[in-house]
Amino acid sequence: MSPSGSRYELQQDAAPDDVFDMNKIKDLDPVYEPPSPAGNRSPYSVWGKSYTVLPSSKGYKAEGTASWYGKKFHGYHTSNGEIYDMYQLSAAHKSLPLPSYVLVTHLTNGKQVLVRVNDRGPFHDDRLIDLSYAAAARLDMLATGTAPVRIEAIDPVKWNSGIDPSINQLQPPVLVQVAAMSKSESALRLGQQLEAGTGQAMKVLPAQVNGRLLYKVQLGPVESRSELQRLIHQLSDDGFVRPIIIPIP
Repeated sequence: MSPSGSRYELQQDAAPDDVFDMNKIKDLDPVYEPPSPAGNRSPYSVWGKSYTVLPSSKGYKAEGTASWYGKKFHGYHTSNGEIYDMYQLSAAHKSLPLPSYVLVTHLTNGKQVLVRVNDRGPFHDDRLIDLSYAAAARLDMLATGTAPVRIEAIDPVKWNSGIDPSINQLQPPVLVQVAAMSKSESALRLGQQLEAGTGQAMKVLPAQVNGRLLYKVQLGPVESRSELQRLIHQLSDDGFVRPIIIPIP
């Protein structure tokens, strides 16, 4: 997202005028891509502040505030020279190499979306990542404008858009961890919704993760591989794309 507003027709950003069917947005199928010729100069400066681009996205994880950008920037060039399409699952980040793929988790409602980072921004100290309109819709954060998120870079070579083949090697029963959330009330509410929708018993477990108290939402025990595969497909359709499978000793 360019820091300059002079080249844009609109002065204020906004959602699209027409209602768009988000069911038409397909999940990303990430593939290895070399660094873009544009957008990876390091260091670079915006508004008098210098930023350094990471040499690799490998192992990158962070928590912070996500925002989103839409109509004002739609149809204009991104930092790596592509055309911004607010209906695609993309994002802007200040330091990740372009392009990169990151999994974004909403820490309040547990929803997730995989996005392709192809732009720079947001250039505000309190913002971690700027999501496209479509990605923000997936996380159900359009109305709030911002949301607390965790972002994790993924390796396209290791990412599997379907079910992990290793699941077939697991011996049920297992638990399925759907989310780890910052508020107990939100975790309980999500667990109750998932229990009603999937028919699986839920529980919420407090846990210290990197010095932070989180509430893990788990379903199960799941008693068979076929039921596990059905549950994972259902969760993916509901926006929970990478649940954690926990064997029960």
